[in-house]
Amino acid sequence: MTALSGQFVPAIAEIAREAGALLIGHFRRRIGFEYKGDVDLVTQADRESEKLITQRIRARWPKHDLVGEEGARVETGSAYRWYIDPLDGTTNFAHGLPVFCISLALEHKGERIAGVIYDPTRDETFSAEKGSGTHLNGERVSVSKVANLAECLSGTGFPSHKRHQNPNIYFYHQITLKTHGVRRAGAAALDLASVASGRLDAFWEFNLNPWDTAAGVLLVEEAGGRVTDMHGAEWQLDSRETLATNGLLHEDFVSLMSDIFAGRGLEELPSPVASKECE
Repeated sequence: MTALSGQFVPAIAEIAREAGALLIGHFRRRIGFEYKGDVDLVTQADRESEKLITQRIRARWPKHDLVGEEGARVETGSAYRWYIDPLDGTTNFAHGLPVFCISLALEHKGERIAGVIYDPTRDETFSAEKGSGTHLNGERVSVSKVANLAECLSGTGFPSHKRHQNPNIYFYHQITLKTHGVRRAGAAALDLASVASGRLDAFWEFNLNPWDTAAGVLLVEEAGGRVTDMHGAEWQLDSRETLATNGLLHEDFVSLMSDIFAGRGLEELPSPVASKECE
């Protein structure tokens, strides 16, 4: 399977970088945005990036199926399927915060064989092939060696809509207290790339979509990390829970999350009233 994926990665990176140049052009002009739902944003850049990517894929591999975040769909029953996030971190992008990326992954007969995440603001290309490791700008990278939960730096994310129905604030609070810290960057694909390259030791999030995770999970696994759901069960592309770690911390995270799900040993949130009175 390595030889099969090897023929794709250079071309995927080329497409991702072309889409990244398009995004940077829009980003510098600070184009407007609109709402897809109550809070979800969509920009002209999202649409143009997805159009460019799908055109390039269709030109090179016209018989491949694909699924894009902004609605692109080709469903023919092909053995090959692409997962396209033309702009992960749309909210950051729309508000002028330079934390966003393009995420592209290729699946063959249900197995992800190649993935690329490109960060155009740092000109960083993360790539992975099944069985051939993970690379950052051509150099091999691997997950961190941190084995102590108290020394761990992790990342997470919150949904842009229906936040009141998402329990992650409880996980954020408890994990913040039991680790070195938690970062919330606003681009799940980049967070997974950060785990793969050892910048973060772990990442978790609820309710991600296949185009958010397909490339990043492959990056983590090929870099020596581990990805499951939050209960430690096998991760699937349609999983609504994603837990990615360097592997050394995985069982500790699963145990901690099990306690949080069950409400065991939870630290209470401090009262802002009491905090004010203590000043």
